[in-house]
Amino acid sequence: MARRPLPRILVNGNAQIAKSRELARTAADSATDVLHPLITVTRGLRRLAAAGRRKWAATPKDRRGPLLFLVASVILVVALVPYGPLLAVISLMAAAAWTGRERTPSAPTGPDEAQTGRLQSLYEALVPYFSAAEDPTPLYAHGGDWEKTFSSYEFDDDGRVSRLLIRYPAYFTDGEPDARARIEQLLHAKSGRGREYHFEWDEEGNELTVTVLPPLPTDIAAQRFVTAPGETVLGFTDPADVQRTLPLTYGEEQRDVPPVVWRTGVRSTEPHLLIAGEPGTGTTTLMRSIALQALQYGDVVIVDGGGTGEYACLTGRDGVLAVECGTAGALGSLEWAAHETERRLIAANRALQSGHPAPDDIKNPLWILVDRPTALAHLATADGRTDPQSLLQVPLRHGRAAGVTVVVAEHFEHLDFLSDAVRQHTRARVVLGPASAGQLEMILGAPPHTTPTRDVPPGRGYARLGTGPVLRLQVPATPDPYDDATSETHRRAVLGLLPERTTPVDAEPAPSEVAGVAEIAGVAVAEG
Repeated sequence: MARRPLPRILVNGNAQIAKSRELARTAADSATDVLHPLITVTRGLRRLAAAGRRKWAATPKDRRGPLLFLVASVILVVALVPYGPLLAVISLMAAAAWTGRERTPSAPTGPDEAQTGRLQSLYEALVPYFSAAEDPTPLYAHGGDWEKTFSSYEFDDDGRVSRLLIRYPAYFTDGEPDARARIEQLLHAKSGRGREYHFEWDEEGNELTVTVLPPLPTDIAAQRFVTAPGETVLGFTDPADVQRTLPLTYGEEQRDVPPVVWRTGVRSTEPHLLIAGEPGTGTTTLMRSIALQALQYGDVVIVDGGGTGEYACLTGRDGVLAVECGTAGALGSLEWAAHETERRLIAANRALQSGHPAPDDIKNPLWILVDRPTALAHLATADGRTDPQSLLQVPLRHGRAAGVTVVVAEHFEHLDFLSDAVRQHTRARVVLGPASAGQLEMILGAPPHTTPTRDVPPGRGYARLGTGPVLRLQVPATPDPYDDATSETHRRAVLGLLPERTTPVDAEPAPSEVAGVAEIAGVAVAEG
């Protein structure tokens, strides 16, 4: 039996319905335009009636009689005056139309006088840098029009520029770092100091985008981060710079924050880290945060060259092999770490040659955290001992293959005293605290794309992992829980991350005993 075709009304029903809806919408819009005066007058009459009722309700009862008499007298006078009723109706309709008008304020279509002055000032300041005497039609000229060069602009609540898109001539040397630095410094000074600006250069389109960056959150406390083994969270940065977020707990709520993740291990391209900063900028806080994360999967050896006792909370904890402050103990621990690195390399090589998997005793990561090694070097030299930095050469050179990671923290004024091995093998860098653009480029190897400020909170700085981009960084708050100045919330957060205590503090061996054991172990490994 042949199929019968569907009726035309069913085949083209959807199209007809859509067309009918469009016609109805057009008719409604036309009717609204035609009846707009009537709608406005009706709305005004309703508002006038509501105002009359409110006035009548607010009038005391003893005054309502005289008010009625006055209204009646006015109506009588209007009725007796020639053309009075007609004039009254016209006046009432005019008052209703005025009252019923749309009162939504129109949005400003352009900058106000103060904002225009700021943009003109920026334009005039850029004229010496973006103009040339040989240009027949200069884009920048004194007394010129800024609207031709500033394609897009935004202002904050204080009237300062928050975003600006600048066009510049093609002959400007935007490929030279010095030329870029001059423009960035000028825009930073003219747009308002005390803020961080991000500069994005589009060499192909001859455009520069200037954006004011919001401050990074400083209320992130120490906590367990959702990371894989071999990943360490150094801090948090801007959402546009990374493609990953971590769920963080803020009391009873959670937020997703973009982290700066440092990857260590056999396949890491930046197996060791150098932290630089002034005193009080958060270098020790970052070291403490790294130690708490490293203890989840490995063992930690801590050498506190400053001797301030900032790592006392880690003493005797499970996984903490040593916390040394003295010269003898530090030398013994670092010598043991060097021999342990050699032992791991030998064991891994033997397992590889015999075709067996690596033994379990070398799979556990070993972290060596050294805070201010130059202070220990000075004390060791005064006592006629070996420089502790020389003992870091083996872990730095062969640590990636042996599962050993070295983290060094030092102050700005002592960076020149670091050994060549430390500076060459620590390709992951972090700079905390206020620093000039020259200092940042010297330590990180590349200038940041933002303007550093002088007043920054503790733990605020920049990070660069190898040859990657320079990222803004805010270290999670990980203070010393034994410090009286630490808040109760942060103290509980850090104490909750500490491993169980395995050795009582008063039962720990003296630094000299630890050094002797380390020396015996080193001799045994060397003989083996």
